[in-house]
Amino acid sequence: MPTSKIHALIHSKCPRCHVGNMFEGSVYGFSKQKTKDVCPVCNLTFEIEPGYFYAAMYVSYAMSVAEVVTFALATAVLTGSESPWTYMLVLFATIIIFAPFNFRYSRLVLLHFMTPKITYDPKWELIEENIKRER
Repeated sequence: MPTSKIHALIHSKCPRCHVGNMFEGSVYGFSKQKTKDVCPVCNLTFEIEPGYFYAAMYVSYAMSVAEVVTFALATAVLTGSESPWTYMLVLFATIIIFAPFNFRYSRLVLLHFMTPKITYDPKWELIEENIKRER
């Protein structure tokens, strides 16, 4: 059964086959998360051209702005504080806590939704299902 693009994005799967993992390591953990060079299932090269993931910085920036605005408004509503130190502490913590999440999902959003060169090919999922059945 083919997986949706959203399911593949949430589970950090390859944008072409929706089966292979794009990252080594977890989002939050003691091991460093690293983007794999190629998909282990369909051999898609993730960095389409040198410096391709620099564009992910813009996606990450947009995500950070949305997170900061959300937490600033939540802080204002929940605490009613007018102290700039309260906001600076909350927003600095927000940026630090969400940095690993933004690193991973900005690259995933870039590849899944903003790269016209890569399209989903369901044949890879079928190949993977046949391999699992044979085991």
